[in-house]
Amino acid sequence: MTNGFIHHIEINVSNLKKTVEFWTWFLEELGYNQFQKWDGGQSWRLAETYIVFVQTKQQNLDIPYHRGRVGLNHIAFHANSQQQVDHFTAQLEHKGLTILYKDRHPYAGGNNHYAVFFEDPDRIKVELVAPTTYSN
Repeated sequence: MTNGFIHHIEINVSNLKKTVEFWTWFLEELGYNQFQKWDGGQSWRLAETYIVFVQTKQQNLDIPYHRGRVGLNHIAFHANSQQQVDHFTAQLEHKGLTILYKDRHPYAGGNNHYAVFFEDPDRIKVELVAPTTYSN
C-alpha cells in the first residue's frame, strides 16, 4: 500500500552536472536506480519513490538556495544501521566533503538519533539516519 507515501521530490539546482556527480554515488549506494534522464534533469528511483534534480533556468539563479529561508530545510534518508551511517561518513570524509555538526557527530540530532549530516553542491542539507534503538 502506498497511500500517503511520497511519490517524488523535485529539486531545482544551480549546476546539474555537479549535482549529478554528487548525488549519484549516494543514491545508488542506498539502492536507488537511475530512472529518467534528459538535457535539463535526472532522477533516481527506489521502489515507488523517486527524486528528481532539474537545472534551474538562468533567469532564476540570482538568489541562491538557503535552508533558513522559506522552503526545504533538509532531506533525510533512512540507513539500514549505524554501521551504514559510519560507512557513508567515511566515504564523505574520503571525498573531502564537510560533515556538519562534527563536534556532535553522530548524535547531532539527539542522544537516540544516530546520523550523519552534510551538504550537496547547492548547500541543501542531507541527513542519513540509522534506525532508532531505545533502551529501557
